[in-house]
Amino acid sequence: MVVPEEERRARATLCAIAEPGEILLGRIVARAGPCRALAVVRGEEPPPEGISITEGGRRRLAAWRARLQAADTEADLAVCAELGIRLVCPGDPEWPVTLDDLGDRRPYALWLRGPLDLRYSCLRSVAIVGARAASPYGVRIASELGAELADAGWTVVSGGALGIDAAAHRGTLAADGQTIAVFANGLDRFYPAGNEALFVEMLHKGLLVSESPPGTDPHRLRFLVRNRVIAALTRGTVVVEAAARSGALNTAVHARDLGRALMAVPGPVDSKVSVGCHKLLRDTPPARCVTTAAEVLEEVGRIGADLAPPPRGPVLPRDMLDPVTRSVLEALPARGAAGPAQIAVRAGVDLATATSRLGQLSAAGFIERAPGGWRLRRSAKLPSSPV
Repeated sequence: MVVPEEERRARATLCAIAEPGEILLGRIVARAGPCRALAVVRGEEPPPEGISITEGGRRRLAAWRARLQAADTEADLAVCAELGIRLVCPGDPEWPVTLDDLGDRRPYALWLRGPLDLRYSCLRSVAIVGARAASPYGVRIASELGAELADAGWTVVSGGALGIDAAAHRGTLAADGQTIAVFANGLDRFYPAGNEALFVEMLHKGLLVSESPPGTDPHRLRFLVRNRVIAALTRGTVVVEAAARSGALNTAVHARDLGRALMAVPGPVDSKVSVGCHKLLRDTPPARCVTTAAEVLEEVGRIGADLAPPPRGPVLPRDMLDPVTRSVLEALPARGAAGPAQIAVRAGVDLATATSRLGQLSAAGFIERAPGGWRLRRSAKLPSSPV
């Protein structure tokens, strides 16, 4: 499907005059299309049938009409052409259909900067979000998760913020993986400035995404609203660290509302930046506790295929013994010695079997002869093959 140029420019204008995620405007666009939506804003057409405009709605329409006077879509598109920014609209091949799950809060369009294909990259993607004031523990975990998910062929999506977001992006890039940052401002400037080197690298290897045209400044509301896009683009969201009040928890709410997998990494019980994660793990329904990339993939991957291996302790020499031989070994007293008949009774085997297995255990270095029978060796050697 080819989006008509008139519709593309109309959507670019809507991005400039309204805040992202405006439900009223989203409803008008969904029912009338972007071109007629602009006519409604100008006052040239009535709202589509079935949409009633409240007093608050009339104030919004007035605000959008005022901003329309200052909007310069041609200038925005010229800046985009100069910086290599492209506009992707619903109906374009690069548009991720998962964004349609947002309903009336779906983006009017998206501005993209970087070589990755947004739709293709998000087919297998995970969001990693968390605190800006992250602890060394959180930074390490986010970086490791990003690298391991990249090694498994998954795209990592985050918000480009300091702390956990930046660590996830850097870990993914270090593993030569694909990563996407969703901005709350225009793509003609990098925010925060402390991550400028990271964003420059992403211009060559990743993708920067925004709902806002060039020249748009970030503010708190836009950060919160963009979190719904992070959640909608991905199959699941991992919260690595989050304080009691954290934007990462806002992303978690969107993920849960959208039916996406929600995961949280536990932290030290006395860590303020893990309070939010622990709350998610106690909520109803609770977030899934994850500690490794394998556990993350078990939540978002293919059913029955991307299963995390069960946790296992170290393999001990006695784990290599067959059940009967192990029962004979476990029948020996922890201290002192015992005769073959006594060991046979304790192991529940006949005397001949006990005598045979005691010889094998002795040869393998588990036990040794002692006055009165057999006893455990204090330093049993590791057998080279099962007894």
